[in-house]
Amino acid sequence: MSRLQGMLEKAEFVVTGEIAPPHGTDMSAMLDSVALLAPACHALNVTDNQGATLHMASIVVSRLLRDAGAEPIFQQTCRDRNRLALEADLLAAWALGLENVLFVTGDDTRSGDHPEAKGVFDVDSTQLIAIARGMNGGEDMQGRSLSGRTGFHIGAASFPEAEPWDIQSARIESKVAAGARFFQTQAFFDPGKLVRAVDATHAMGAKVIAGVLVLRSPRVVDFVNEKLAGLFVPDSIGERIKGADDPVEAAIDLAVEQVSVARDVADGVHIMPLGLEARVPEILSRAGVL
Repeated sequence: MSRLQGMLEKAEFVVTGEIAPPHGTDMSAMLDSVALLAPACHALNVTDNQGATLHMASIVVSRLLRDAGAEPIFQQTCRDRNRLALEADLLAAWALGLENVLFVTGDDTRSGDHPEAKGVFDVDSTQLIAIARGMNGGEDMQGRSLSGRTGFHIGAASFPEAEPWDIQSARIESKVAAGARFFQTQAFFDPGKLVRAVDATHAMGAKVIAGVLVLRSPRVVDFVNEKLAGLFVPDSIGERIKGADDPVEAAIDLAVEQVSVARDVADGVHIMPLGLEARVPEILSRAGVL
C-alpha cells in the first residue's frame, strides 16, 4: 500500500504537488522542483504531456522520482494511446513500483504544440479507471487472466465548480463505480462549491484532494480564463492579483486562504505552484498544515 493510500484511509490530511517532466532530456530544473516540493508533499503528480505539449514520458519520470525518494502519482491520459498501449503501460508501471495512478481524458491536441497530432481517445477516463480496477483483480480489459495482478491506488480528476453540478456529480459517481478511490480537483475558488463537491464525493465513498492553483501574475489569471476549459477565475479574485502592488505576494496570500479552507473541508490539498515551488512550505505553514 502506498503512503498516500494509507494516509487517506486513516483520514490523515495529505498534501500533493505537481511535477512537469522536461521538454527534452535535461532533468536538472525538474529535479530542483522535486527537491523543493518533496519535503512538503506526501506525493507528487507527474503530468502526462500536460496541455497537449511534448514532455518526457510520465512513466519514466515517475520511476525517477521514486528512485529519488519521493512518492509519485503516475498520471495517464487517454489522448495519446489506444487501449492496448494503455494496458501495456499500466503493467509496466506496476513492474516499476508505481502504486498511485491518476487518470484523465487529456487536453485537445489542437490547443497544444503539436496541433496536427491525432487524438486517440480510444477509451475515456472512466473506462480507463475500470481497466485498472480489472487489473487489480487479475484481468485485462478482455477479461483474460493476467500472470500477476496489479494493486493500484486509483485516482481521478473532478471539477468542483462545474455547472450544471448534476452533470459533474454524475461523472464523479460513474468514476467511483468504475473504481476511483480518490479525486484531485481542478483549482477551486468558491469555498461553498468545494464543500458541495466534497460532501457529494464522500457520500459516494471516495476521498477528495482539493486543488489550489497559485495565480502568480495577471498573465496567469488571463491564461486560465481564456485557455483552460471548465475553469474560471472570478472577477473578485482576478482583481486581487491584477490590482496588487506585488502580484506574487497577493497570490501567496490567496493560496494560504485556499489551503486553510481545504484543510477544514477536504481530505487533502493538491497545490500547483507554477514556478513558486520554493514558497510552498510557507503557504502550508501559514495555513496550519505544516
